[in-house]
Amino acid sequence: MENNNVKPPEVEKIDEFTWQIKGDENSKPVKIFASEEIIGYMKRDRTLMQAKNAASMPSLVNSMLVMPDGHEGYGFPVGGVAAFDADNGIISPGAIGFDINCGVRLIKTDLTEEDIKPKIKPLMDTLFKNVPSGVGSVIRLGFTPQDLEKVAVEGARYIIDKGYGFKDDVDRIEENGSMEGADPDKVSALAKKRGLHELGTLGAGNHFLEVQKVEKVLDQRLADAFGIKEGQVVVMVHSGSRGYGHQVCSDYLRVLSDYQKSHNITLADPELSYAYIGSKEANDYLAAMKSAVNFAFVNRQIMTNSIRKSFEEVFGKSADALGMDLVYDVAHNIAKEEEHIVDGKRKKVYVHRKGATRAFGPGRIEIPKIYRDYGQPVIIPGSMGTASYILAGREEAMLESFGSSCHGSGRKMSRHEAIREIPESKTFNTMKDKHIEIRVRNRKLVSEESEWAYKDVDEVVKSIAGAKISNIVARMTPLGVAKG
Repeated sequence: MENNNVKPPEVEKIDEFTWQIKGDENSKPVKIFASEEIIGYMKRDRTLMQAKNAASMPSLVNSMLVMPDGHEGYGFPVGGVAAFDADNGIISPGAIGFDINCGVRLIKTDLTEEDIKPKIKPLMDTLFKNVPSGVGSVIRLGFTPQDLEKVAVEGARYIIDKGYGFKDDVDRIEENGSMEGADPDKVSALAKKRGLHELGTLGAGNHFLEVQKVEKVLDQRLADAFGIKEGQVVVMVHSGSRGYGHQVCSDYLRVLSDYQKSHNITLADPELSYAYIGSKEANDYLAAMKSAVNFAFVNRQIMTNSIRKSFEEVFGKSADALGMDLVYDVAHNIAKEEEHIVDGKRKKVYVHRKGATRAFGPGRIEIPKIYRDYGQPVIIPGSMGTASYILAGREEAMLESFGSSCHGSGRKMSRHEAIREIPESKTFNTMKDKHIEIRVRNRKLVSEESEWAYKDVDEVVKSIAGAKISNIVARMTPLGVAKG
């Protein structure tokens, strides 16, 4: 990000991959998981200042946390994790983000790179046609407002029952594809209007669809458990709740701004607005947020169905015959009531993960039974043209980070800076040199999302593994990329 002449708070090194900003009379400590290289990027923008501001929010439990992909965001840093007491704590839309339940899912196949290469061009063309992308992208699937209400309440199971997926997909989605407590009556008419024809679309920005190969397995036991092997072709999708979730966040930021004024609450940053748990404002926002969470799960489920149909069209076999099972779907930009050990005792907290992913260690009941002995799958996408990873949650994460991990590589340049500094030809030529097929609707996006605009995903993953938060399972590299 660009230097804005804001002096970052003083950071103290704890060990090779852990740093802290000490607490004071106004704030709790901040714990940062990062290598020396990555902490340097955080000092260039407002990441650390925003983290310190967030650490002053009431009822914060233990410390404010920043993952190695952390960078400045709206009030609360992207890559930030904060847990608030579930009895007398707060809910903050800014600590969750605009793209509610932006998330990543990984679909495996029985195909190899040798199978894919002769057909990579028609495959990417077909995927680009069947999965609409770009700003304002829509798809007409015949959904009604009544369908949208059921999507908001029932999530992925509703759409799978309508024929958009395999029955066992729900077993491999965080929350089984549906958060309880959603209430579409708490979602504005404008959010519903924006969302109705966006179900099944990728969107723009850092969202993408990639055909990848498993370049290297780094933990054979975990790879076997996840059904991952070297040379295998997989498909990764990164998208969220589109305009539906964005509007939910926008609507409730206004509500919460009024709440601050009526309750005479002073904020370290006006973008960190919140409401106390149990208040009407907090309850209404949570019900709307959960509706957007379920919308996003359904959005990715419909895209999965479109991806499977695209492979069927190109390879002339059924998705089942091609082994196109879902590995897992992980959410970020979300708040959840969870139980964690705090000061040696079980405690219920609302964990806010903004640009961070749940990474529960082995044994937690929230993990699907097929993975419970191994830790939750954690899917970490890289930037355009670079590697991505699949990790697994570790027991240490439950105490160190409320069972949380990073969610990607994380920006190191703003979008404006990237457009100014990185010629689109540089990115296109690099992708060509790497023999990666690219499909993009807006060429400007190529500079915004170029690999040089992001941190090195290998360094990010090394940091998260070094901090003993997640185990590295496998490294994937792209064969084809589709973006908005």
